[in-house]
Amino acid sequence: MTPNTTNDNEVAISRPQDLRPLTSLRFFAAMWVVAYHFWPDLQPVRPDFVAKGYLGVDLFFVLSGFILSHVYLENFRAKRFGYRDFLWARLARIYPMHITIIAGLGVLIGGLALVGVHAGDKLIIWSSLPAHLTLTQAWGLAPHGGWNHPSWSISAEWFAYITFPAFATAAVALWARPFVAVGLAVLLLAALYLVFPMLAGFQLTEATIFWGALRIVPCFALGCAMWLVWRSGRIRSAPTALMLAAAGMIGLVANILLHAPDLITVLFCATLILGLGLAARAGSSILSQAWLVYLGEVSFAIYMICIPWQLVYVEGLQRVTNINPDAMPIWLWAGLVAGVIPAAIVLHHLIELPARHYMRMLQFTKNRPLSPPHTPID
Repeated sequence: MTPNTTNDNEVAISRPQDLRPLTSLRFFAAMWVVAYHFWPDLQPVRPDFVAKGYLGVDLFFVLSGFILSHVYLENFRAKRFGYRDFLWARLARIYPMHITIIAGLGVLIGGLALVGVHAGDKLIIWSSLPAHLTLTQAWGLAPHGGWNHPSWSISAEWFAYITFPAFATAAVALWARPFVAVGLAVLLLAALYLVFPMLAGFQLTEATIFWGALRIVPCFALGCAMWLVWRSGRIRSAPTALMLAAAGMIGLVANILLHAPDLITVLFCATLILGLGLAARAGSSILSQAWLVYLGEVSFAIYMICIPWQLVYVEGLQRVTNINPDAMPIWLWAGLVAGVIPAAIVLHHLIELPARHYMRMLQFTKNRPLSPPHTPID
C-alpha cells in the first residue's frame, strides 16, 4: 500500500490496492442469486447449484466485510476514521439505486394497472414503506414484505455499516493474530448457524426480512478476519494463492452437490475470497480482465433490478404469447436471464454512478473526507 499525495493541510492516508478479482466475483455472485430467483419460471425443480443461489447473498456479506476492512481498517487503526463520512459514503453506494427501484416499481405497477394488469398485490405494501425508506426492512420492521424483496440484503448491509466500528475494534484488537481472528469468526458463525434454527425453525441462511440484520453479522465478521490474514503477508506466492482460490471454488461446488450444511459452503466462500485477494496481490491476472471487472461494477444494479425486470419480462410475455410464464421454453428463459444485464447497465450509468458521484462530491466538498469521492473497490 502506498500513501496518497495530499496537500499540506491534509492528512496522508493509505490507498488500498484495487483487488480486481474480487470486483469480478461480485458479478458471479449476483448472477447466482438471479438464477435462483428466475429458475421457477422455467421449471419447478431446480438443479442443486441453482437451488443454493440464496447463498450468493452470504458470499456478498463475507466479501463486504473483507472489502470494507481493506478500505477502512488501516485508517481506523491509525485513528483517522470518520464515522459520519463513512456512513455517508456507504449511503451514497446503496441508497439512490434503492429509492429509484421503489419509485420505479410504483410507476411500473401503476402503468400495468392502466392496461388491465394487476401485478402489485404482493409488491405494494404501504405498511412496509417506512422501513424500506429507512433501510430497516431486514430488522423485523417490515413483516409483510413487499416492494423490491432483494433490497432486504442492503438493509442488512446498512446494519453492518452502522455497527462497523464494533467489527473494526475487534479486528484491531486481533491485528497481530489473524488466524485467531479467523478461528473466533468461525466459532461465531457455527454457533449462530447451529442455534438459530432451534429458535426460529429455519436456517439463518434463509433469513430475509425478519432476521436479515443478524444473518450478515457472522459473515461480515468472517470477511474482516480473512482480510487480517490477507494483510499479514504470510501467504505471498501466486501459486499458493491460486491453489487456495481453487480449493475455495471446488469446495463450494462440491459441498453444494453433496448437500453439505450451508455453514461449510459459506466457509469455502470465504476461502475463495481470500485466495482471489492473495492472487491479486501476488500479481496474478485471474478474473482481472476489464470486461469482467466492469460486470462486477454493474453487479449491484443486476441484483437490485432483477425482480422489476422479471415482472416486465413475464408480463410482457403474457401479453404477446400464450406461453405459460411459469414453465417457459429454455430459449425464452435464457432471454430473461441475459436481459437483466443490459437493463442493469442502463440503470448503472443513468442512476447509480451519477447519484453516487454527486453524493460523494457533496461529502468531499463540505467535509473534506479522508477517502476520495469514488473508490473502485469501495
